[in-house]
Amino acid sequence: MNKKLLAALPLALAFAAHAQQGNLTTQDYQRAESMMTYNTEPFIDRASVRPTWLANDKFWYRVLTAQGSEFMLVDPAKGTRAAAFDHQKLAASLSAAAGKKYEAAMLPFQSFSFSTDDKAIIFQADDKQWKCDLQTYAVTEDNSQPASGMRGAAGGRRGGGGGRRGGFGGAVTSPDGTKAVFIKDYNLWLRDVKSGKETQLTTDGIKDYGYATDNAGWKASDGAIVAWSPDSKKVSTFKQDQRNVSDMYLVTTNVGAPTLKQWKYPLPGDKTIPMIERVIINVDEPKVIKLLIPADPHRATLSDDIASSGTFDDNDWSADGTKLAFVSTSRDHKQEKVRIADATTGAVQEVFEEDVKTQYESGWGSINWRYLAKTNEIIWFSERDNWGHLYLYDAATGKLKNQITKGEFVVTRLIRVDEKARMVYFIADGREAANPYFSQLCRVGFDGKHFAVLTPEEGNHTITYSPTNNYFIDSYSKPDVPPVVVLRNADGKLITTLEKADISRLLATGWKPVTPFTVKAHDGKTDIYGLMFTPTHVDPTKKYPVIDYIYPGPQGGSVGGWSFAASRGDNQALAELGFVVVVLEGTSNPLRSKSFHDMSYGNMAENTLPDQITAIKQLAEKNPYMDISRVGIWGHSGGGFATATAMFRFPDFFKVGISESGNHDNRNYEDDWGERYDGLAANADYDAQANQNYAKNLKGKLMLAHGLMDNNVPPQNTLLVVEALEKANKNYDLVIFPNSAHGYGPYSSYMMRRRWDYFVKNLLGVEPPVEYKITSKTDPRTGPAFPF
Repeated sequence: MNKKLLAALPLALAFAAHAQQGNLTTQDYQRAESMMTYNTEPFIDRASVRPTWLANDKFWYRVLTAQGSEFMLVDPAKGTRAAAFDHQKLAASLSAAAGKKYEAAMLPFQSFSFSTDDKAIIFQADDKQWKCDLQTYAVTEDNSQPASGMRGAAGGRRGGGGGRRGGFGGAVTSPDGTKAVFIKDYNLWLRDVKSGKETQLTTDGIKDYGYATDNAGWKASDGAIVAWSPDSKKVSTFKQDQRNVSDMYLVTTNVGAPTLKQWKYPLPGDKTIPMIERVIINVDEPKVIKLLIPADPHRATLSDDIASSGTFDDNDWSADGTKLAFVSTSRDHKQEKVRIADATTGAVQEVFEEDVKTQYESGWGSINWRYLAKTNEIIWFSERDNWGHLYLYDAATGKLKNQITKGEFVVTRLIRVDEKARMVYFIADGREAANPYFSQLCRVGFDGKHFAVLTPEEGNHTITYSPTNNYFIDSYSKPDVPPVVVLRNADGKLITTLEKADISRLLATGWKPVTPFTVKAHDGKTDIYGLMFTPTHVDPTKKYPVIDYIYPGPQGGSVGGWSFAASRGDNQALAELGFVVVVLEGTSNPLRSKSFHDMSYGNMAENTLPDQITAIKQLAEKNPYMDISRVGIWGHSGGGFATATAMFRFPDFFKVGISESGNHDNRNYEDDWGERYDGLAANADYDAQANQNYAKNLKGKLMLAHGLMDNNVPPQNTLLVVEALEKANKNYDLVIFPNSAHGYGPYSSYMMRRRWDYFVKNLLGVEPPVEYKITSKTDPRTGPAFPF
């Protein structure tokens, strides 16, 4: 008998032995789809509070109930929580006025405003504006402008200016709301909000050398990148030089001549990348002040996206607009220069530098340094003691005054700084023994004393501060425990419980929570954490194939959020089809120690895969129904990269893989990604990490997918792998989305169905229903829902 046939026979027999009797039906897929978010969320009641803030820290919110919804009004000073109005009376009056029947629990609006005298509310319904008198409950049509409440924001913004995006042409409005800056013909312009008058602020901008542009690499926007001074008289921005930066090309698919999309997209190792020449612009009497330093690489302390917070990152103004603190980041993210500019002369003071061996980051999701102009100090974030902590510097001398936070935990987000009381408030991960990813709100003095945890309950806490910072809303939960939402004062004292999530209706459908787990990493010592999804009615006497969902980061991880969620993508849906699904945070994912995050620095191709394999083996020892002779894996973007790596480098463990939009060769992905986590091309072996070089090792079934208009991860990444597979005479499957970008847009549900089919056929060993159509539904309490 042919030797190749003999080698393949045991695997074929194993699959045949495990194959279920009969094919999966449309009803099986419907049961799986019932576990998607748009089908589970409608059965969850009283789970969240999104406040609309009013004067004196009062707020109202709308909460979803089993019957519909309720509007609640809270007065923190009095500790009261009550209905914002009489729902029954309003429904009756609105029904009479509109000539249409409305129920108290299903009012036809989701928001409202109080009148200026607080004696009435104003709302929109059926394309009309209405006013309800809260004394008589008379409802009449209203043509006045509604009174606007202040919308609450999670965490609170950092001080030092900023501005807000919105309006015509990506304009950024000044803090006082009277002006807006925007880009026109590569230059920055000013618009008077009231009169509409436009004034040109710069004149020398040209193509690929313009002002405030947001178009380096995969990021592309017409919005201006600026940081307004608090007095609304100046903006900090830059002139971006990318004239000699390499181009990227994509071509549309259509009848007739295709359209060529061409833009600047630097790659690792390129001699030239976008450089920013920093400037400060006076807007009242237009004048451009160039900062007296060489141009900086287009980099930021968080990532290459220098506008990640909606404004020009790493800029912090003094309150009077005379000084601007900023940070210059080196191309490889190994050096940070903290600087202060004179806004009148452009002179720059070098305050201090931080140099690291791998890569510096200033936090996760928000920048964790602050300029305290009144006391001429800087709060700085560093992982120099192996944990992410805050440090206090003298901005005049650049000397370290003291370390503010200490211990084996991570400051993930600096929430606010109370300069008067000299206290900092921050989110910390790693202080809860149950799970190092659970977040808590803490505070401590500038001197490192008087540390306090303000949210002590076990679980993951998310915080929303009142405008005055006198109170905050705290929602805490676990992946398998629904949220409790409470109101606390600034010291963390409980004022009142706002809501406790009710999942009784969800449980009645047969839904069950995810299973958190802890195992050892591939080093045999380090604890790593994840979630496991099993069929609702798992039979411990049967054997279930395993699917590993992977996103290796390194800037994020597979699990993502550690708060409660009834559905996480299609993980439970896949489990319902007859699989055990594993989602793991591996070593080199963030939110732990510096050494943990850097375990695979310089070799992103490790992709947490050794951790994934050892975790699945450990879970199978505890759960014998897991069949690790049939392990599949899938992921998107970085997860697509990791999936193909798994199939090529561990072909005896991973039998079926689905690789979506993978950055398979980081020389073909934007410059900042590889240069941040692998180092500069001159110092790193990118070729050794490229998936196409290992495609010849494929043994199992592999599906590749990509959008041909993907301006994030260009499709050439997947086509390189396709070419290598063909050269090696390997079979593979390919799904192409001709005019789709990175996430496939309206075709995402099609890709999901193809994913289910591929695992069912090739890992479970049975046939799926033919061309099942995934269709999202609408929750009448909230409006439209979507597949993801």
